[in-house]
This record gives sequence, structure tokens and C-alpha cells, in this order.
Amino acid sequence: MAIPKNNPTFLTSTTDRRTFITSLTKAVGASALLASPFVTNAGSLNFPQQSYTVKQIIDLFLKEIPEAPFDKTVDTLKSGSMDTKVTGIVTTMFATVEVIRKAIDLKANFIIAHEPTFYSHQDDTEWLQKDEVYQYKANLLKQHNITVWRNHDYLHTHKPDGVMAGLVAALSWQKYVQSGSQARFVLPATSLKDVISHVKSKLNIQMVRYVGDPTQSCQKVLLLPGASGARRHIAEIEKEKPDVVLVGEAQEWETVEYVRDARAKGDKLSLVLLGHAVSEEPGAEWMASWLKSKFSGLKVTHVVSKNPLSFM
Repeated sequence: MAIPKNNPTFLTSTTDRRTFITSLTKAVGASALLASPFVTNAGSLNFPQQSYTVKQIIDLFLKEIPEAPFDKTVDTLKSGSMDTKVTGIVTTMFATVEVIRKAIDLKANFIIAHEPTFYSHQDDTEWLQKDEVYQYKANLLKQHNITVWRNHDYLHTHKPDGVMAGLVAALSWQKYVQSGSQARFVLPATSLKDVISHVKSKLNIQMVRYVGDPTQSCQKVLLLPGASGARRHIAEIEKEKPDVVLVGEAQEWETVEYVRDARAKGDKLSLVLLGHAVSEEPGAEWMASWLKSKFSGLKVTHVVSKNPLSFM
């Protein structure tokens, strides 16, 4: 059965961003963006002063993370110093050159990025020392005394997972999440085409790639943003038996081929590739709302890094 056109939770018109931000901010304040199994009990710990160091800000967030700080993590400084006095914060998915320039314009000297700054998961830069693009970006950060901290492992470990919390709020799917899993949703039955239209509208996606039949009825949805990899994709598909799995990105020779073979076998399974950046961007925006709820008086701006790929 198709969802009625006047169903407010599944509209395909342009996202009312102010409504989303308001609901996201309220939810962050209450730490209840998802169903109760994923709610954190951490209270507000606002600092009384108006001047903070990078370390103070990071330490406050880590107080909400089980077993933090981690011995092994990619969540390290990519530039700058823990002792830097923060003039403003920019949250984003990727600390791109464009995002850095925007931070400079905003007089913000602390960027919190969810993904790598220097083109590899570990941000290893030894192999880039003579590369002109790396040198330009590193020098731009140094010239303007900008500290970049990656918040990936900790954001995903937060209760609720900050990326999933932001993404579910952006999609208006809070009431469809199933207990025991923050990635499994049961929607009113609708077509794959309408599911795709919904996520494109809500996440401001120009185009998606997919495997499946647009007329297929979809109700059970598996939501795996970012790049969690084929092993997790396939394990979750086998466990949850979804009608459609929405992922950020996938190796074309792994998950994509698995879904193609599953369909040839006769399974009613579809796959939608949202794009890595856009699928996790709401998580970076969730972080901005968290910061605003804790550090009143400190300017926090979310800057969308956008999907770098264009479509012809």
C-alpha cells in the first residue's frame, strides 16, 4: 500500500531545515533523538566561563563516551594544539579547503570533522610530504592557527550514536526505529521509488545509484550510513532480511554484486547508495547542536562539506 500524499512523516517536498534544526537541538538537549534503548543519561555540564581551550571542549564530550579515551583511535588532532583558545567552532564531515576558508571567514579556529583530513583513514602524512595539495592545505591551517580534531570513533560510540541520531532525525524516522537495533526500521509499506524520493528530499541528494525494482514494495529498511564495508553490509542483510538497504557507499565489486546475485536468486532485496558525505552529514550537524547545548556564548557553525561528485 502506498503512503498517502498527506502523510507528514513521508513528504517528498524540500526539507524544512529550521524545523529539523529545532527538533534536533531539543533532542540533543534531552539526549533522546532515538528510542529509549539508545538514550544517554549524561546531564548538561555547561562551563561558566566564556573562554575555552580545545582540550576542555574535547574532554567534555569524552565524558559522555564509555571507556574514553580510547588507546587506539583515529580521533586525534590533525593540526593545531590542545591548548588553543577557541574563538569559534566549525563542525563538518570533511575539513576540505573550502570548509577551512569558511572557518577563516567566520573567525573560527577549531574544526571538528567526522572524516579524515589528509586522504587516508589514519591521516598518515609521511607519504604526502612533497605533495603540493597536502602542503597547501597543511600550510593554510598552520597560517591561520586552526586546530582540526577528527571526531569519528567517539561520535559513533556515543549513546545514542551521534551520526544515527542526526540521520534519523533528518529523515523523520524516529517512530519507525525498532527496539534492539538502531539500524532497522519498519515503515508503512511504500515503493522503492518513493523511499528514494524521500531520502533524496530530506538529505538534499541530487541523484542516487541503486539496485532493484522501483515498483518493489518496501517496508523493512536497513540503514547503514558511511562506509561500514561489505562484511557488515552482508552480515546485516542476512540477519535482518530487509526489503531495502540504504548505505553511504559500497565497493562496486562487493555489496553491489551480492545484492545483484541475491535478486537473481529470487530475493526481494534492493540497495541504495546515498553517498558517504551526505549520509553522515546529519551526524556532524548533531555534534554542532550538542556543542551549542553545552557551550553557551561560543559561536558554533555547521558547514556542509557536500558531495564532491557531480552528475552528468
